[in-house]
Amino acid sequence: MAVTTASSRADTFNYGVVRQFAVMTVVWGIVGMAVGVLLAAQLIWPDLNFNTPWLSFGRLRPLHTNAVIFAFGGSALFATSYYVVQRTCQARLFCGPLASFTFWGWQAIIIAAVITLPMGITSSKEYAELEWPIDILITLVWVAYAVVFFGTIIKRKTRHIYVANWFFGAYILTIAILHIVNNIEMPVSMWKSYSAYAGVQDAMIQWWYGHNAVGFFLTTSFLGMMYYFIPKQAERPIYSYRLSIVHFWALNFTYMWAGPHHLQYTSLPDWAQSLGMVFSLILLAPSWGGMINGIMTLSGAWHKLRTDPILKFLVVALSFYGMATFEGSMMSIKTVNALSHYTDWTIGHVHSGALGWVAMISIGSLYYLIPRLFGEKEMYSTRLIEWHFWIATIGVVLYIASMWIAGVMEGLMWRATQPDGTLTYAFVEAVKAKYPFYLIRLLGGLCFLSGMILMAYNVARTIIGKPAVDAPIPANLPASAH
Repeated sequence: MAVTTASSRADTFNYGVVRQFAVMTVVWGIVGMAVGVLLAAQLIWPDLNFNTPWLSFGRLRPLHTNAVIFAFGGSALFATSYYVVQRTCQARLFCGPLASFTFWGWQAIIIAAVITLPMGITSSKEYAELEWPIDILITLVWVAYAVVFFGTIIKRKTRHIYVANWFFGAYILTIAILHIVNNIEMPVSMWKSYSAYAGVQDAMIQWWYGHNAVGFFLTTSFLGMMYYFIPKQAERPIYSYRLSIVHFWALNFTYMWAGPHHLQYTSLPDWAQSLGMVFSLILLAPSWGGMINGIMTLSGAWHKLRTDPILKFLVVALSFYGMATFEGSMMSIKTVNALSHYTDWTIGHVHSGALGWVAMISIGSLYYLIPRLFGEKEMYSTRLIEWHFWIATIGVVLYIASMWIAGVMEGLMWRATQPDGTLTYAFVEAVKAKYPFYLIRLLGGLCFLSGMILMAYNVARTIIGKPAVDAPIPANLPASAH
């Protein structure tokens, strides 16, 4: 690592914590996706749990979701938000030691998840499985994150707050509220607690949290990446700054009310189910407004897509974002939900967002970011980025197409009845019919994992032996030059 004095550090951006999070994003991406591939294989060959409780599907599945969402996605968000807020505010990160605490604290949380979840220590809440001691650490790290991020904005040298920071700021504040409210619980031992809510109230609070974890941790936040890295890589200004502000307010207001669509045809009051459906349909407008804003930023620069694989990652991610948000709105409609709910169609929808949108935008952003953190102009191999793009894209398409077909078939088989009203198919027949599609899903997952391994090699060749470089903070730069 490059050695700098205290006085010179004050004149440079704090890239140290950005480098740490960027490298761990790649590491946790491989870990989380490898667990996902193992789980996909277990659904074809159940003996791959090796008759070991720690390797059973029920214990590894929450490990997979936590590793991909919070370890991979979370590390990518820390890295990019810390980079973007410094560059757009033309100021060094507020309170460097606190920023360092967020890195080591977040890694400690992830390691705790890797240990406790395979042991079966879980609160059983979707995306909130970690038990109360870890929840407290998450809260401490998140408060530190907020202090660092908003402290940097307060000390900014520019009058203007760029829109990417609005999206990052909204996600930081909202996730704090969601995490605290959903995890109010009564500890009964060191590793066991019970929710403060009961019955249908618990379900409502959980899916208010669960869907907004998708809405803010996996959407609003990554739109912050989109609003910075697409204009930078395309070397074009954002298509419409006014649309970006409308996008921000409409998305943030609407998303908060869409959670009940996870509870259609349950004991949740019918008015609450309908409210979730209505807001989910309204949500399509700001979502597509943001997608159009990002894609139209390439106006005058479309030719770059032929030769720039990083831009391919970013634009294809936006395309998956548009597709996944359209699909989610449609699946919230009660008549569609009656077919899709509890089927593998939902799995396909989640992964079109998680792999197609979240992972692709993160990968593209990291390919832009990593060389600049080590004083390089570009990654070690552009050809490997191109290979990664095509392998990952093929993997996503195989995955989601197989799950769409399997899910619709599954839903139709479940609801098929004989003239006398009895079911046409036993449950196990629907499971058997999905077998070939599970093989295709496994192939898609292996493709995506292979792409991440290629990325790790490319990153390693880019950074090994290179000095860590903290760029100087520009003086008297115009506010628009972020």
